[in-house]
Amino acid sequence: MTLDGPTFTLAPAQLLRWYLDAGVDETIGDRPLDRYASAQPAASGLPPPTPAFRMAPAAAAGAASALPPPGPDAARVGAAHLAAESRTLDDLRAAMEAYDGCALKRTCQRMVFADGNPQARVMLIGEAPGADEDRLGLPFVGVSGKLLDRMLASIGLDRSSAYITNVVPWRPPGNRKPEPTEVELCLPFIIRHIELVAPDVLVFLGGAPATALLARHDAISRMRGRWHAYPSNGPAGPIPAMPTYHPAYLLRTPHHKREAWSDFLSIRKKLDSHVE
Repeated sequence: MTLDGPTFTLAPAQLLRWYLDAGVDETIGDRPLDRYASAQPAASGLPPPTPAFRMAPAAAAGAASALPPPGPDAARVGAAHLAAESRTLDDLRAAMEAYDGCALKRTCQRMVFADGNPQARVMLIGEAPGADEDRLGLPFVGVSGKLLDRMLASIGLDRSSAYITNVVPWRPPGNRKPEPTEVELCLPFIIRHIELVAPDVLVFLGGAPATALLARHDAISRMRGRWHAYPSNGPAGPIPAMPTYHPAYLLRTPHHKREAWSDFLSIRKKLDSHVE
């Protein structure tokens, strides 16, 4: 088929993408080919016919990037497999960076893995990164992060004696809450994260991480202030977990700071009484 009009020259990768967008799923030469004859053993000793279309390496890379993301079931299985195969925190970070099953990865600037000391006795877990965290690649670095630092300092801790991360490592667009399916896809990673750090005490900052990791649907106001047993598979067994208010919530509702202060005093007491 010929088209009248100006002639355009496309690079192989651009041409391939144009074909894919147009719905082309098979390449056909400009001359008919007898498939029955080509299936017979060659008796003439001549080399086999040259394919009508051969994909250049750059075009092959373009085709790979044009493939759709895995479906929900495959994404869940993939996350669980990658998490289970991670033997160190570096392995886990690399596995999460390679994971393509969560659509949030394609809308954020970078993955937010963790901050602080992985050898610390206390591990704090939030919900998901915000704009500042997405920009810098570290959890709790914005205004709420500064409040969290003051809360830690009030019980003698800082980022060298605590470890901080989120359930979801990629920022949702517009700082919206992660969808339940997005949280589900990220659960194997945060569960493995906890296993590798093996803290003495867990602190869930807000209702979202408490709901995801304790499988409870009570309001944070009902869960906070008392200890729960996080069902860890580590050698030490269940880990004491304290849900408390998220620092961003405390900035909006400062009258709850008194309750958060009580929760952090309880955390300090638990750390002091824990036999290492």
